[in-house]
Amino acid sequence: MNFGFSEDQQTIKATARELLADRSPMARVREAAESGAADDDLRRELCELGWPGIAVPEKHGGQGLGAVELAVLLEELGYAVAATPFLGSVLAAAAIAHAGDDGQRARWLPGLASGELAGAFGGPALAVGAPGADVLVLVEGGAARVLAAADADVEPLATVDPTRAYGRVAGEGEPLPGDVAGALDRGAAAIAAELVGVCQRALDMTVAYVSERRQFGIPVGAFQAVAHRCAQMLLQTEGARSATYFAAWAADAAPDRLAEAAGLARAAAGTAATEVTGSAIQAHGGIGFTWEADVHWLFKRAQLDAALLGGGSTARIALARLVAGRAAA
Repeated sequence: MNFGFSEDQQTIKATARELLADRSPMARVREAAESGAADDDLRRELCELGWPGIAVPEKHGGQGLGAVELAVLLEELGYAVAATPFLGSVLAAAAIAHAGDDGQRARWLPGLASGELAGAFGGPALAVGAPGADVLVLVEGGAARVLAAADADVEPLATVDPTRAYGRVAGEGEPLPGDVAGALDRGAAAIAAELVGVCQRALDMTVAYVSERRQFGIPVGAFQAVAHRCAQMLLQTEGARSATYFAAWAADAAPDRLAEAAGLARAAAGTAATEVTGSAIQAHGGIGFTWEADVHWLFKRAQLDAALLGGGSTARIALARLVAGRAAA
């Protein structure tokens, strides 16, 4: 069995990596974060490529690809820590596409797919992309509702991650009447994919630093404690990647396994992201704690994405209950 990416998926990954390396280097991320504004030029270019609609059905103006292709793209956006509202838009689109009714899909999906509309997603206390969003999907108590901007009361939140906008949201809106649990599991796979990219970038930056930084005339990466820390970072990153792509695959190919797969992705990616990025700061030593070091952007993105996933311990408890329920049946 071939567990690798298809040729088309490899092309998406390579194109995204090349474009973001050029358009969203850490200097641009820092500029956007310090100015408190999203990178509008990058957002415009992503929209021109049709990426906001990569997983939106073609009949609603999207590219009609799947959860794996979306995960591939989000991994690269996470690797770049791109300062765009992309995540909120694709999560809102995924939720409406899977759990919305025909009227909700017709009203919102074409604009989200083209990038003409910006979306937000999350709970009332923390929704990614809420400030400036045209449509918001709020999740609460296992249910979800969709709100137009005019019907939502949005309070911008100042978070540790200034590379993206977050908000507190109130409003009634319309309930999403379909498979909300499945929609949330698809959203979890997407968020986890971004965290995989964050982990990989933290690992790459750390390995590069400890290979160059010398103490007592030898690279600090040669010290056993540092090498062990990097090995643990690799283990956690690859574990999160495997769980995430299993969830993305299940969303399209085996929906009966999605709940379990998404639970694994939530637990693995949420835990890995906070621990890997924390280890990256530790391995960078004294400079890792400074504003001038770029590694802290990864740590901050990891904290907010992990919060959107609901926390590793919560995910493990839910997964244990799911598995126990199946065993009892």
